[in-house]
Amino acid sequence: MDTDEFDTKVPLVSIVTATFNAAVDLPCLIHSLRNQKYKHFEWVVADGGSTDSTLEILSQIHDISLVVDSRPDLGIYDAWNRALDLASGEWVCFLGADDLIMPEAITTMLDFESNASVSHDFICGRVELFHGETLLKTIGRPWSWSRFKKYMCVAHTGSLQRKSYFHRYGNFDPSFKISGDYEILLRCGKHLSAGFVNEVVARMQIGGQSNDNVLVFSENLRARLMHGVTTPVCGKIHSKWAEIKWRTRRVLGSV
Repeated sequence: MDTDEFDTKVPLVSIVTATFNAAVDLPCLIHSLRNQKYKHFEWVVADGGSTDSTLEILSQIHDISLVVDSRPDLGIYDAWNRALDLASGEWVCFLGADDLIMPEAITTMLDFESNASVSHDFICGRVELFHGETLLKTIGRPWSWSRFKKYMCVAHTGSLQRKSYFHRYGNFDPSFKISGDYEILLRCGKHLSAGFVNEVVARMQIGGQSNDNVLVFSENLRARLMHGVTTPVCGKIHSKWAEIKWRTRRVLGSV
C-alpha cells in the first residue's frame, strides 16, 4: 500500500501534536494512531524540550511516519506553528498528547469531502470528553456563522484543516494561550467553508487548555474584537454571561 501509485490517489494527512513531558499520556495516543484505518498519514510532533521519557518513547516508533522536533517553545500555538512548517500533508489534524483519534475518523472525514459538492477548508465531527475513564459528554455540531461569531461552536480536536488555509490566512497567533484555534478560524469570517460529520472522531480528557481555564472567555473576546464580530460593550456582556453559565455548570457538577 506504500506505493507511488497509492500516494498520487489519496491525500497525505499530517497529524500534529505538541508535547511537553507527555510520557504518561503518549502510549494511548500512539495506540490510537496505529489503529487508524487510514494509513496515509504522518505524525509531526513539536516537543517543548521534554525532560521525561517522551523523546525516548518517540524514538522507539518505527511503524509510523514520524517527524519530531524538540526545542523550548512559547506554548502550544508556537509549537503548532513549528509543526506546520514541517508538515507535508494536504490536510492537518491537531491532537493533544492525551487525546485519542477514532479508528475511522480520517477516512470518514475524507469520504465526506470526496462526496461533497463544494470544497471545504475545515471538516469537524463530534468529540467525546472524558475525565479518566468516565465519559462526561459529547460535543460537536455543524459550523454556523451566526453561532461561531459568538463562541467556538465546533470541536477542533481531531478535525481536518487544509494546509492551504494557513498559506492564505497565516499561522496561529502565539500570543493566545487557549483560543488560538478559534481566532485562526475567525480570520476568514463568514466565508469559512466548513463541513461536519455526525460521527465521533476523537476523545479528549477534560483539563485541556480550554476546558478548565477561565482565561478562555477573555481570549475568545479578544479574538472576536480583533476580527470585528462584536463591540467592546456587547462583547464583554456576552463574555461575562458565558462565564457565569460555565461557573454554574461547574457548581452543579456538569462540564
